Amino acid sequence: MINVGVLGATGAVGQRFVQLLAEHPWFNLTTLTASERSAGKLYRDVVKWRLDVPFPEQAGDIRVSPTEVQSLKDVDLVFSALPAEIAGGIESACARAGLGVCSNASSHRMDPDVPLVVTEVNPDHLGLIDVQRDRGQDGFIVTNPNCSTIVMTLAIAPLRNFRFSTVTVATMQAVSGAGFEGVPAMGIFDNIIPYIGQEEQKMETETLKIMGTLDGGTVRPAPYRVSASCHRVPVIDGHTMAIWADITEPVDKVREAFLNYAPPIPSLPTLPEKSVHYLTEPDRPQPRLDRMRGKGMTVSVGRIREGIRFVAMGHNTIRGAAGASVLNAELISTKNYL
Repeated sequence: MINVGVLGATGAVGQRFVQLLAEHPWFNLTTLTASERSAGKLYRDVVKWRLDVPFPEQAGDIRVSPTEVQSLKDVDLVFSALPAEIAGGIESACARAGLGVCSNASSHRMDPDVPLVVTEVNPDHLGLIDVQRDRGQDGFIVTNPNCSTIVMTLAIAPLRNFRFSTVTVATMQAVSGAGFEGVPAMGIFDNIIPYIGQEEQKMETETLKIMGTLDGGTVRPAPYRVSASCHRVPVIDGHTMAIWADITEPVDKVREAFLNYAPPIPSLPTLPEKSVHYLTEPDRPQPRLDRMRGKGMTVSVGRIREGIRFVAMGHNTIRGAAGASVLNAELISTKNYL
């Protein structure tokens, strides 16, 4: 078993990490960190559990530590659910101290030597860990992209063999993506908010790094353009998006690509049976009906039409956040980086 910790364990994504790691077959959850006001107390006494699954009792007996490197001396790998404004320095300090860091924060995503990985899409980018170590750092940082980018890159991964120059996306994003306190009820009830700070920029830049080509110690961005428009909608969990790609191949060939998609990675504990699931019904996917497909790790697609136009949907805090980091860590462990 590999001893692991969670940085920022009381927030929305931190709680998802705790849920996914509490009974993980490879990882032994031993350390949880939070703010100074929570440090020294049992996790059960400081966390306000808000997930739609039972509280993992075994995690409740872990005594919360302050979020600093000294608190992590007994772990080999940490999962970061920290806010971006504080994650960068702490994650770098952990890597310098010899720890592996799987981060959901945006702080290091676009660093040239940091892998930005969606496990099924660009597993070879983990080779950048060697670049980090070549500069004398014993540990490493691996990031996953933001929640909407993960759903979209998984949805377009089966289309890599088609030629296209533009991907356009309009998102309908769940309120849980903003955190427990992120969107006031009076702001989102009976409403749609047509703006999510920095979300469009992240989708337009992160996608090109993920879908790019690892060339030696650098990533050459994908040779197409992404244009995004992002919107917050009154859905609890599950980001839905309408995607257009200027593919000229017939719909039948695109549908076949979705049906035959098999990611180039070994079987892993968090890997769903289908990473991308194609739905034939004319009114699917839908968040309430499809977000927990593959225990929340499957991206569902449907409504493929000439254009090429289709709809994709995935669970934003599982597939789009904590689950993505855990899956990355599983692949990292099979490659003996820990």
